[in-house]
Amino acid sequence: MKMGVVVTTYNSPKWLEKVLWGYEHQTDPDFELILADDGSGQETADLIARFQARGRLNIRHVWHEDDGFRKTVILNKAIMETPCDYLAFTDGDCIPRADYIAMHKAFARPGHFVSGGLYRLTLPVSEAVSEAMVADQTVFSFDCLKELGQPSDHKKMKLTSGSVLARWLNRLTPTGATWNGGNSSGWKADMLAVNGFDERMQYGGLDREMGERMMNLGIKGIQARYSVIMLHLDHKRGYENPETWAKNNAIRKAVKNTRSTWTPYGIEKRAN
Repeated sequence: MKMGVVVTTYNSPKWLEKVLWGYEHQTDPDFELILADDGSGQETADLIARFQARGRLNIRHVWHEDDGFRKTVILNKAIMETPCDYLAFTDGDCIPRADYIAMHKAFARPGHFVSGGLYRLTLPVSEAVSEAMVADQTVFSFDCLKELGQPSDHKKMKLTSGSVLARWLNRLTPTGATWNGGNSSGWKADMLAVNGFDERMQYGGLDREMGERMMNLGIKGIQARYSVIMLHLDHKRGYENPETWAKNNAIRKAVKNTRSTWTPYGIEKRAN
């Protein structure tokens, strides 16, 4: 399969740089990196050009003008512009572990999507992450993060579990295998079958909603939250508000009640 990784970004070059370091150090370099840019300015464009010049990544920059929060629109555009038949989706604040590409490929199955895991860093630790830490992968060691000030909790098992224990934890976790925008992958054909992301939706469950339509279609989730790992960099969310959550929750409720598999507000603007 030809794999692509769709990374959303919007005017966060400081965090995006750390994320791109992670993709430069993948054990499996055979992938296309699609940067779904929701209208970032020149600083982000310059950063992407610099990484393209380094020649370590196959980068496709998909951009549209800034007209408010239009993440779902740029995601659908990214889906259509890449020739890849298998796509992972994540954000410009998530640093992939070196085996990220290899693990998504290993878990991929026809008729399924893969639900990976995030380990959330505090803001001071996020700011302290350096290129050297990403290059030698010490940033994925909890001992390293603890020295930077990361508090300890049970979620550190995502970083401390070996491959065998991780697979057991994937089976034992009570959390369902849902489509999470920070770390999930699936077949492009399945996304096209549900018409991609619902472009009415803004921040708050927009990724889950597409996954719910895929599950209504019979696509099953594979739990890999302890095996496919990313570090989530902390930041403020100025685009979050109760009204948006209420609107999105209403759309998701309708999808659940009607067992909908298609949105007329997706890639194609028509009823199924």
